[in-house]
Amino acid sequence: MKHLNLIAAATIALFASSSAVLAEDCNAAGTVGTGGSASAGGTSASSVGTAGTCRTDGGTTSSIGSAGSAATIDGKAQSNTHVNDHGDKLKAQTKAQAVDKGTFSKSRTKTSTDGSTLESTTRTMSHVPGEKPVKNTTNQKIILPEQ
Repeated sequence: MKHLNLIAAATIALFASSSAVLAEDCNAAGTVGTGGSASAGGTSASSVGTAGTCRTDGGTTSSIGSAGSAATIDGKAQSNTHVNDHGDKLKAQTKAQAVDKGTFSKSRTKTSTDGSTLESTTRTMSHVPGEKPVKNTTNQKIILPEQ
């Protein structure tokens, strides 16, 4: 027990003696995000994506996130998300779909940032056989000003 207290005291002393790192102010910053859901019969699907960028004198920092879910009473549901990191370019895509016989709901969100342009698009669709499909698209795009 004394050994554990000694480690805890040393850790606190180390953090207390560390110099504070100050955050830089962003010269240009932006965030985007879209999301949506669809439902029909006993199915539902949702997806969402968000991205943010901060440009400072020291460089550009970006983040991205995406997720989705799908549910059905008796059919099949699936959801998958894929994120690509290509240096200063980030891309994320989420697809969610639920199918019960001929009835289905699906949602797809694509989000990206390259350090100066941020974009997110969500498309949803639901359908019951014999009826007209219900579709929706939401898009958000921001272009950061040059320095």
